[in-house]
Amino acid sequence: MEAKAVAKTVRISPRKVKLVIDLIRGKNVGDAYATLRNTPRGASKAVEKVLKSAVANAEHNYQLDQAKLFVKEIYVGEGKTLKRMQPHSQGRAFAILKRTSHIYITVAERE
Repeated sequence: MEAKAVAKTVRISPRKVKLVIDLIRGKNVGDAYATLRNTPRGASKAVEKVLKSAVANAEHNYQLDQAKLFVKEIYVGEGKTLKRMQPHSQGRAFAILKRTSHIYITVAERE
């Protein structure tokens, strides 16, 4: 039995989120929380929020034990890119790409 959680359109680039999710892949939920709290990256707060949601789904919907849960699958996808323009000299404009992420987490009970 496994439970899932998704956060869509998180305003952090997928490249930055990937650095954080690689740290907790396959770990127990307690270890994953500890790792995320002690990681000084902006994406760790967003990933922790999704992990909490997945654990809550597992406990509430499937009556799984939190002590036995581990991060079975975690990945990030690219969301929509917000395109903004920055004025430059001589009437030109440079594009600014504000990237977003979709974070997917699956937790399962270890046997």
